[in-house]
Amino acid sequence: MIMWVLCRRIAFVGSLAGLCTIGGGCVSFVQPPSMAPPAAEDALTETDAGEVEQAGYDSPLSLNTEARSTPNTTMFRAPEENNWQVGGSDIRNRPPTELSKMSLPDYRVEPPDILLIDALRMAPKDPYFIQTLDVLQIIADGALPDQPIAGFFQVEPDGRVRLGPSYGAVKVAELTISEARDAVVNHLSNIIQTDVSLSLGQMSGQQQITGEHLVGPDGMVNLGAFGQVYVSGMTIPEARDAVEAHLSKTLDTPKISLDVFAYNSKVFYIIAEGAGLGDSIARLPITGNETVLDAISQAGGLSRLSSKKIWIARPSPGGVGCDQILPVDWIAITRGASTQSNYQLLPGDRVFVAGDRMVAFDSFVSKVTAPFERMLGFTLLGSQTVQVAQRFPQGLFF
Repeated sequence: MIMWVLCRRIAFVGSLAGLCTIGGGCVSFVQPPSMAPPAAEDALTETDAGEVEQAGYDSPLSLNTEARSTPNTTMFRAPEENNWQVGGSDIRNRPPTELSKMSLPDYRVEPPDILLIDALRMAPKDPYFIQTLDVLQIIADGALPDQPIAGFFQVEPDGRVRLGPSYGAVKVAELTISEARDAVVNHLSNIIQTDVSLSLGQMSGQQQITGEHLVGPDGMVNLGAFGQVYVSGMTIPEARDAVEAHLSKTLDTPKISLDVFAYNSKVFYIIAEGAGLGDSIARLPITGNETVLDAISQAGGLSRLSSKKIWIARPSPGGVGCDQILPVDWIAITRGASTQSNYQLLPGDRVFVAGDRMVAFDSFVSKVTAPFERMLGFTLLGSQTVQVAQRFPQGLFF
């Protein structure tokens, strides 16, 4: 029994070490304080210190905490100097866990995020020429009592605004506000004597700005008639300023509100080994608060093909330094409510769930023996068919 346990341990460590060979780089194994003695932690820090200092970082964890983005890797901002205490623990010595989480840096917009934009102030620059689908506010004194002219009127696709059955329609498209007012007064002078107040109630382009906007693969958001704006890699305030600066070319000091409607670009992965039956991968968006337990729950728990050997593979930024392997004690997390290895997930993390060895062995045996079983089955069926054919003339079937 002891030898069997040792063999399984050795095989598990060997499978982890194989990641280093496949990746062509180095892998640093980070263990929670309850799973590794202080000497092991010190050795890990000393081993990685040289590579970390050469890359310009302060600690191994800061490899994943620098506020900067690469095409396939997201790094996180390190806390300010003398501010490494999070949840009563020093995060330089170990990755963030359930009770000692770290705040992610300012979110940077990337494809395919969805932005929610609301137009707060959309005043056009003078002179503004009225467009179709604009909404005008028209108030006319002295109108017919049963057909007052006071309210909002939309410019129809033909460029006209319809004032009512008794007043007809007036063409106002491509006119300025003052010219449109004079056109309405001249039109109504044939029917009634009135004074008209006309103003722009809502621009047609405002409807194209307000709403949800997908960040395209080119990093642009489409604002309809106002064109496109590049926002990829920007924070929320930077993206808002970029949109306002673009709108200021045609609008007078525009004001908008911008937020992320769907966080689609920052994700983590759950890779479940299928014990010889094929691996499954789930891509889930990250909100900055997920832990290992949250990830497994979103995946529907562990299947019968999975073992309780779980670890997190955390890529290093831009290939600098060592990738981190964080072993997870699933039994301690679920049965003992331990938080030491219930790590906080960061964008780009791979939660790997190893397959069950017995199920894998059974799958291997089935894969090897299936061809022979099929061949023997064909042989047996063929021999029985020949025997029946030989006995058929004598009427013997047994």
